[in-house]
Amino acid sequence: MLMALETLKDCWGYDSFRPKQEEIVLSALDGKDVLAILPTGGGKSVCFQVPAMMREGIAIVVTPLIALMKDQVQNLNDRGIKALCVNAGMGRREVDLTLNNAAYGDFKFLYVSPERLGTRLFRNYLQEMNVSFIVVDEAHCISQWGYDFRPDYLQIGALRDMVDAPVIALTATATPQVAEDIMERLRFEDKCLIKSGFERPNLSYIVRRTEDKPGQLLSICSNVAGTGIVYVRSRKRTEELAAFLNSNGIAASFYHAGLGADSRTDRQEQWKKDKIRVMVCTNAFGMGIDKPDVRFVVHFDVPDSPEAYFQEAGRGGRDGKRSFAVLLWNATDIKRMRQIASVSFPSLEYIEDIYHKAHIFYEIPYDTGAGRQLKFDLDAFCRHFHLQRQAAYYAMVYIERTGHWTLSEDVDISTKIQIIVDRNDLYDIDLPDPKMTSVLEVLMRRYTGLFSYPVPIDEDYVASKVGLPVPMFRQLLYKMSLEHVIKYIPSDHATVLFLHHERLRPKNVHLDPERYDLLKNASLGRMQKMIDFVSEEDVCRSAYLLKYFGQEESADCGNCDVCRSAKSKTAGHEDTAAQLKYFINEEKEGRYSIDDVTLKFASAADSVSDDLIAILRRLIDDGTVPPPQV
Repeated sequence: MLMALETLKDCWGYDSFRPKQEEIVLSALDGKDVLAILPTGGGKSVCFQVPAMMREGIAIVVTPLIALMKDQVQNLNDRGIKALCVNAGMGRREVDLTLNNAAYGDFKFLYVSPERLGTRLFRNYLQEMNVSFIVVDEAHCISQWGYDFRPDYLQIGALRDMVDAPVIALTATATPQVAEDIMERLRFEDKCLIKSGFERPNLSYIVRRTEDKPGQLLSICSNVAGTGIVYVRSRKRTEELAAFLNSNGIAASFYHAGLGADSRTDRQEQWKKDKIRVMVCTNAFGMGIDKPDVRFVVHFDVPDSPEAYFQEAGRGGRDGKRSFAVLLWNATDIKRMRQIASVSFPSLEYIEDIYHKAHIFYEIPYDTGAGRQLKFDLDAFCRHFHLQRQAAYYAMVYIERTGHWTLSEDVDISTKIQIIVDRNDLYDIDLPDPKMTSVLEVLMRRYTGLFSYPVPIDEDYVASKVGLPVPMFRQLLYKMSLEHVIKYIPSDHATVLFLHHERLRPKNVHLDPERYDLLKNASLGRMQKMIDFVSEEDVCRSAYLLKYFGQEESADCGNCDVCRSAKSKTAGHEDTAAQLKYFINEEKEGRYSIDDVTLKFASAADSVSDDLIAILRRLIDDGTVPPPQV
């Protein structure tokens, strides 16, 4: 125990573990397979990083989140801890070099995206590695009963045939059924499940039915101080709502997976530093972002599952101070959810047709294609075959769940450089800018293979060595390509289709109808639970979520809209009148709107209760409070 605390202090600067962290660390060090279920912000990384630092060898960390993977590797390297990553955006040469370092260098962590696990190259190098732990982040992805099942994760179980090392599996969201499935698929000998309580007593869950979502959002942003996140379903809406908030004096920006890597990084940093107050985003934002002082999280659209909602709402109030998770909904949301459900599982015949069309799109013959990594443009694909976009997308996703391919929608492809001038002639060339010579010198010192093939480079590193800002460095590379000195392949942000198998002939494409029905029914069940959650007016919001995740016995939170509505009714009209008078005259200094009252006296109803409206009218008629502002 003492050594674990010393490692925690030396490497991360913490004097003590958070709840359950110590138990997880010690169980792992005892050689047990551990499934840890900790809420969002519960400090999952420490649970595997500490034991990995205390054991000889390298920990294999499987995670589907490429952006998070890169952030964690950078954070470890910044602390002087040697870590590497292999993901879907890397070429074979780059992967080969990284795995060679992992096998024969003194690295402590190798982060791997799941689609890499089944490749021959990875498995060959794995034989040479001294593996301390197999770490499975976002472990719910291995369960077909989970909301985010990924067939690539099924490769992890097979690793246990090759590596004699304990497993540390971690997730923030797992129902009892999913937890059991995780341990079975990861071949736990003894089922060691360590679970933290999911209660967030400082987080007030508020569900509000409204036909004026923009107005409600503006009211929340205006009346709740501090940083906020607004989740929406579409990229277009992130931009529209950010513009709406800015036009009303709220410093906002937008974030989605379609933005370039530099834009996403810049906006993320501005938000962390409070230069942006409100981030309007899709679910691409937030994974691994540990900003403790988020005061409100607003769901402008209803999520598809309680799991997704719980994770996203849980990004508020990680500092333990009062925060709000507000979900806005109306009948249109429910209609949309049911419409999505109707198209999210297209017919098996249609799915098989999409399978073949994807291969035809890239001119891949039968019995070929395994291991290919292809940039995929869904819109271009649908235009080519005159397909309905939504149906085609869900067919692609279902094929991914069968294990034929992986569709990675958030992949950063590094800048690549090849020197196309003969090595012997290089220094005889009269270059128009002396900085070009400096670039070539830095590149040749840093990278090998530049004269043979395009090599991925770190733009920030080379630009800093040359003494140029990155945008000017990119311009210089472009000019060097025009001088026919280098081949320049700029960085890109793309969706990548990773083919796991050779293209099957029609008679060999088997899509199991029974499994299709199981997955469809599980998805519909999660959606219905989410609909029940928003429409429920009598059950504590926190208690509802806790029960969903298997915590049967839990007290009402006292802070959600349902609990506060019950308190208000119990208190009686006179108490409510006093609260209203104080709120309007003292807190708002007589300048208020009905939305302000709605936010303060949150109810599960459309706005405020009829009783509250009646009391407000009486106070206005008596001259006790002024009328609301329009």
